[in-house]
Parts: sequence; C-alpha cells; structure tokens
Amino acid sequence: MTDPEKLRRRALDALTTARARTALLTSCVDDGELTAQHSPLMSPLVWDLAHISNQEEQWLWRAVAGREALRPEIDSIYDAFEHPRATRPTLPLLAPAEARAYASDVRDRVLDVLERTPLEGGRPLVDAAFAFGMIAQHEQQHDETMLITHQLRRGPAALDAPAPPPGPGTAGLPAEVRVPGGPFTMGTSAEPWALDNERPAHARVVPDFFIDTVPVTNGAYMAFIADGGYRDERWWAPEGWAQIREHGIGAPLFWRREGGQWLRRRFGVVEPVPEDEPVLHVSWYEADAYARWAGRRLPTEEEWEKAARHDPVSGRSRRYPWGDEDPAPDHANLGQRHLRPAAAGSYPAGQSPLGVRQLIGDVWEWTSSDFLPYPGFVAFPYKEYSEVFFGPGHKVLRGGSFAVDPVACRGTFRNWDLPVRRQIFSGFRTARDA
Repeated sequence: MTDPEKLRRRALDALTTARARTALLTSCVDDGELTAQHSPLMSPLVWDLAHISNQEEQWLWRAVAGREALRPEIDSIYDAFEHPRATRPTLPLLAPAEARAYASDVRDRVLDVLERTPLEGGRPLVDAAFAFGMIAQHEQQHDETMLITHQLRRGPAALDAPAPPPGPGTAGLPAEVRVPGGPFTMGTSAEPWALDNERPAHARVVPDFFIDTVPVTNGAYMAFIADGGYRDERWWAPEGWAQIREHGIGAPLFWRREGGQWLRRRFGVVEPVPEDEPVLHVSWYEADAYARWAGRRLPTEEEWEKAARHDPVSGRSRRYPWGDEDPAPDHANLGQRHLRPAAAGSYPAGQSPLGVRQLIGDVWEWTSSDFLPYPGFVAFPYKEYSEVFFGPGHKVLRGGSFAVDPVACRGTFRNWDLPVRRQIFSGFRTARDA
C-alpha cells in the first residue's frame, strides 16, 4: 500500500482502534487497580496509559509536527529505559484522571497533525505515514502488555470475550509438514510500517526440515509433565534447570493440579485446562526442554519464517501465510477478539501454502534463535527500539498471539524476550531435520 491517502486513512483507523482498546483495558477496573502494581514484572496500568501518550506526543506532536513540548517535565518519568518496571510505582505518576486528560489532549492534536501532514516527499519519518503507524503499533504493544497485567492481577474477572469459534480440529491433519530447502526472501524492504529489525529483505538458505502442523497443545504438554519432564535434568539447558529448581516450577504459569485434573487461572476465571488448545505461558527453557524430550527441537527463526511466508510454487515470500491481504477474522485469532487461543487445527483459511496452521495469532512461538540484526540493518528511528536488545540474552518469538492487533503482526514481525519469561502469551511448535 503506497497511496498516501489510503495510508492516511489506514493510520487514522489504526490509531482509533488502538485507543479504543486502551480505553477498554483501563476503564474496566477502578482507580485503585490502575495505580496498583499487580506484579513486579509489570508496570501499573496507569503508567502504560501515560507512557503511550508521552511517546505519541514526542514522536507525532514534537518530531513530526515540530511543535513545542506539552509536558516536558514528565518525559523522564515515562522513559522505559530510565526506570525498570519494578520501580515505577515509586515515581510521581499522573493520576488516572490526569493521565486520561493528557491522552485525550495529545490525541486531539495528533489527529490534526495527521490530517495536515504530507505523507510523501523524502522525510523518512512521515513517508508512507511511518511515524503514525509506528505509534499505533507501539500503543497496541502496550495494550498487549496491559492485557498481561490483567492476567497477573488477582480478583474477579474484569474482562470478557466470547470463546473462539469451534475449529475443525486436527483429525486428518499430518503431525508435521516437510518444508523444502533452498533459498527464500527473509525480512522486508517494502512493508511501509515494518520496524527496523524486520529490514532489509535478504536471501536466506535453509536445508529441508519438518515443522509441526499446529502448535504444541496442552494435552501434549501434559504428557511431558506426566513423564517427569520437570524432574529430569536431561531435557533442560543448564540455566533453565537452575530456574525450575530455584522456583519450584512444575507446570506452565497459572496452572495447578487439583482433584486429579489440571486447572488454570485465566483472567480471573479458574477452569480446567483444555487439552486441545495450544499451550500458553511457557518460557523458552520449558519449550526447549519439551522439544528435547519429544526428540525434536525448536525451529530457527529463518525456518519459522520460511514455513510461514515462502510459496514453493511461485518462489516468493508472502506478507502472511495465506497471502498478501490484511488479516480477516477467518485467517487468525488476533486483536483480543477472544481471551484465549483457539483449538489446534483452527483457521484453515489462514494456513501456509504447505499447510502449516496457526502460524499467525493464538500464541507467540518461541524459536531457537537469538535476537540479532539482519545483514544491512540500520537503526530507525531510534536505537532503543531494537538495537540495544541484540545479542544472546534475548530469544526471538514469532507469529503473534490472540492479544496482538493485526497492525502489530505480520509474517516478518519479530518479537523478543528473555528466555525465563512466562507471563507473556507464549507457546511454541517443534521442528526436526529432514
């Protein structure tokens, strides 16, 4: 999409959709819940609310429009790199009413900027409405973060959503799909709102490999637990073994064994763990251990992307597994339409050319790869988005979860996190050499 006016309308829709979701996530609980820190792993919800607007002010009001700062005195408070999440409750945060007023003021100004700004002409920040798309993605990423906070909070349910529609299941599906080796195009140079770590497009070569048709399910993971997977050091990376021993981990986060069955807490509701859903809230170490136990491995990042994007008939890489068109509801479980993954085997309309399902949506999928720059990487528009995280400390996740909005999810999108993280909406699928 390169037409400036279409991109302007797309930007308006993306910003509006993100703000409606932010409003939902911050209006469903009272002010005490907004200002509380529900876990030291996460910020108070009110911090996220004001941070979203501060970033919007800095990039769209100041950088794009060239206007004077509205609240320069709060820049430091909402600098994510200056203050770790665990310390943010000690800061002089804007109160909920003040944060909402600030957000409304900034948004009103920004919509006027969007209407008046030329979206072509050689300014990289605004060509193709990039900065507006970046800010919409940033808000949606924080909306997912706030949804994680909602999952961590105690107390009665504050959010509700219908269950995903029943899927066709996995009957008749092969357990795995063979992906032919050879070159393919990884990354993108053409997606107008792709972020710096997705760029540039470049050739990669991978050998033949097999990858699971669907993500690993709760039922399959239960077999790993039942077989003593958490008690057998053979399956674990040394750091992962140390983690589960130190913290007494014996199941995915939010699971507990009661009355002879596995239960989970999901957004304030305790329910039996559905065996046909993709497993959720597992760390990289848990995913890696399961794969070893199963005689398999996690896919590399390039294997995952080839399985998701490469069309062996045309030889080209698609934007999404199903093609180049934006996600539709029958393609993938995205956008917080449902507060859970769909059953394994769902969304056949969204499968890849080779028949791999649910590569987009449902759960973020851990890969074996460290988060590293692509050849020719250039930081834009600031190093702190990607560059400072490159290295062996962070593992790449792909595909997006049910909590990801389509604006922040595509076949080239790269997420990353520490391998110990379990509160995120993370699952995995396995692979093996051909």
